[in-house]
Amino acid sequence: MMNRRVILALSFATIVAAGVVYAATVTDPPPWAYPVNPPDDAAPKDDGSARHVPGSSLVLTLTQTTDRFNVPDWHPDDHPEMPEVVAHGKKPELYACGFCHLPNGQGRPENASLAGLTPDYIEEQVAAFKSGDRKTSEPKMTPPGLMVGVAKAASDDDVKIAAEYFASLKQKPWIRVVEADMVPKTHVTGSMLVVMQGGEMEPIGDRIIETPENHERTELRDAASGFIAYVPTGSIAKGENIVKTGAAGKTTQCAVCHGSDLKGVGDVPTLAGRSPSYIVRQLVDIQDGSRSGLSVAPMKPIVAKLSLSDMVAIAAYASSRTP
Repeated sequence: MMNRRVILALSFATIVAAGVVYAATVTDPPPWAYPVNPPDDAAPKDDGSARHVPGSSLVLTLTQTTDRFNVPDWHPDDHPEMPEVVAHGKKPELYACGFCHLPNGQGRPENASLAGLTPDYIEEQVAAFKSGDRKTSEPKMTPPGLMVGVAKAASDDDVKIAAEYFASLKQKPWIRVVEADMVPKTHVTGSMLVVMQGGEMEPIGDRIIETPENHERTELRDAASGFIAYVPTGSIAKGENIVKTGAAGKTTQCAVCHGSDLKGVGDVPTLAGRSPSYIVRQLVDIQDGSRSGLSVAPMKPIVAKLSLSDMVAIAAYASSRTP
């Protein structure tokens, strides 16, 4: 049977040969999906006090939780033993993979969930960061730049070991998706949206507001504390229609590649339960050419006519599905 990627690549080639070109419909990367730290953003000062998280006997200082070469592993019984490259990386440039993506592979909105992806897909994405095929539409966003540095510092063996580890993990429910007209006001710190003090609310508009359920635990790198994603009222149903029908020819039914349950097919990644902010970033990056390469080419005509509102709806629906 012909590989799905091959089929889509042939479809893409046919479209190009026919001279069909779609104008990009998202002209600027939405700031809520590409959080850029303000110039004065700084980590809290460490007063030396002991830090704890629920369900863990581990005791760490704030400085210990921010060491990119020593993953704060609050819940070691929740995952297999981490390989050296995942737990500690290699100084001076190869940060521990588990620091950003967490020991259980669940990740955070500013990066990616790796749990349950195939080893080949993970290795392919690291290679794309290294070659320049995978970039970001917002160069001022910090995490993608850090990932490029890690990819360039990692050996093939490092990548293979890390990929096999994260692929062995099971993705779990991590993001609570809530439809809303009004949402808490947020600001950017630590490359993510964080609820402002004071309890002020504002209209959600055509945005997704993805923020920690518990900011303190998230900043301590607690891999047991997830996120809440506020999405526009009605966006889940709209997204379901686009995903399942292709919106009357505007795009292709997502199940063709990602499976009827959006849990992926082979090396085609799962969308169910993933960060909606992350999903929107990838759609924008592919649409404007920041993500390129042979493996991404089949997605170009699929995202070409999507508006930002479409992307928000697709991400809302996909993220609301059980992984």
